[in-house]
Amino acid sequence: MKPSLFVVGLPLIVGGCASTLPPDVVAFPAAVDQPSVPPAAYRSPIAGYVARQPVDPKPWRRQNDLQSPMNGDGS
Repeated sequence: MKPSLFVVGLPLIVGGCASTLPPDVVAFPAAVDQPSVPPAAYRSPIAGYVARQPVDPKPWRRQNDLQSPMNGDGS
């Protein structure tokens, strides 16, 4: 026999035998009767919006001095 028959046919046969029947997949009625999660409250998509306008850049040397250590660490 051809080896390709085993490569294709054997997984199909094994997969068909291993599958579950539909009654095993259906949920039990007790699981359906449990209360569900309450729906989420409405929240506007623009609720936290803050209008921002472009500004001119600040001088870079002052920004750099604010970020650098006070003692002038050389590292």
